[in-house]
Amino acid sequence: MSNNWWEIGILCDPSLEELIFARLEKFGCQGTAVEIKNQSCLVKAYIPQKSAHLLDLAALALWVKQDAYCFAQGSPDQIVQPMVQWHLMDEEDWSTNWKKHWQPKEVGDTMIIYPAWIEPPDDEKRLILKLDPGVAFGTGEHATTQLCLESLEMRLSDVETENLKIVDIGCGSGILAIAAAKFGVKQVYGVDNDPLAAKASCENRDLNDIDEQILMIKEGSIETLAEMTQGKVDGIICNILAEVIIDLIPQITELAKPTTWGIFSGILLDQAKGVTDVLEAHGWTVGLLWKQEDWCCLNVRRQ
Repeated sequence: MSNNWWEIGILCDPSLEELIFARLEKFGCQGTAVEIKNQSCLVKAYIPQKSAHLLDLAALALWVKQDAYCFAQGSPDQIVQPMVQWHLMDEEDWSTNWKKHWQPKEVGDTMIIYPAWIEPPDDEKRLILKLDPGVAFGTGEHATTQLCLESLEMRLSDVETENLKIVDIGCGSGILAIAAAKFGVKQVYGVDNDPLAAKASCENRDLNDIDEQILMIKEGSIETLAEMTQGKVDGIICNILAEVIIDLIPQITELAKPTTWGIFSGILLDQAKGVTDVLEAHGWTVGLLWKQEDWCCLNVRRQ
């Protein structure tokens, strides 16, 4: 049994993807992959057989459907209910199966994300971000990550970056912090309260040959960042859930200078007003709202 893994497949509406990721992470899954099939999203995740019995998987299927029901605000006809299936595979299969679906992806005008197991060609013209997400969120496939990367490109590609100080709150796989460092920022700080995510960020920093003095990563939250930065910062990136962003805005504001800008995502379109209202109440102005699918990214600055 110790060498067997459950592969869990969830066919769902794309708008449910973030909720399903959160549910799978809470369930204890390791490694995820996403495929877009017509107008649906197929999420695959993996968990050791010894960690989940059939009754646990049945409960997971129920929780996923309950999450979808709550997301639709009690009106099940507003959204197609997700379909959950699972089967066993051996350890060798699980460690490579999810990777075959993930290929290099161009983002914005200048970047390309390469999985760690694919060697970029020598003549690649785009800015290369190498990534092995492990169990962390942030492969570049999700709309919120793409929106944040495009926002970073807009902020950093044509300005003097060397003296900037930027923080990434909830850094996940580290992809956004790594992008900032690749654009030339010499002081980048990332935190995540998940120790596995912090570990993945450090490994991806090394994979991209970025010095740890340029990109510092620790397990923790904003309190940890305040200790790391020892002062105010020029840019703030935060790609987490809207409810968490709202709770953190007062502390985030404490890190800001009068000239600080911010990039906030992980926000569904119908949550944008709630986040905007709290930001404005704390002295921020929303300059741009970019959207992709059902998600949006707020590009903000101090008033």
